Amino acid sequence: MKTPGEFAIYETQHWSLGHRVDSALPGYLMLGSKIDTNNLADLPAEALTSLGPMLARGQDALRRLFEPKRIYIGRYGHMPGYPIHFHLIPIYDWVERLFWQDARYRSLELFAEPSDEAGTDGADLTLFVWREFCERPVPPAGEGPSVSEAIVMLRAAFEPLETN
Repeated sequence: MKTPGEFAIYETQHWSLGHRVDSALPGYLMLGSKIDTNNLADLPAEALTSLGPMLARGQDALRRLFEPKRIYIGRYGHMPGYPIHFHLIPIYDWVERLFWQDARYRSLELFAEPSDEAGTDGADLTLFVWREFCERPVPPAGEGPSVSEAIVMLRAAFEPLETN
């Protein structure tokens, strides 16, 4: 999975980490295999061995740099032509506030009172992020750094450590 240059953050022999190209949510990362398969079992052992540490580094960088309330990590895609990839989705306090303020998403609260944090889950907030920050022509205004500023910060966080 080749990330366009302006969205690329870090690469290893087997993985490419970049900002999701169609997302207005700062820090929404995609970790994609450089091997053309959509099946984990088809990846070489070295790629599988490095997957966990890459996900952990991405999560840690998001946590340290942007302090989101939550970070969701998952695999959702199955479109032909795209190798296996993972989403790292930061959920900021302001994202949750926008979710609770948007009446269109209240139908997701089957058993909860409005503003009941326990009444929502990762699926609800992931849907909200996808619909509002990835698919809407004009996404809601966010807080904090812009996508381009977040990319610069993430690239710096992934620079190799200097050795003495």
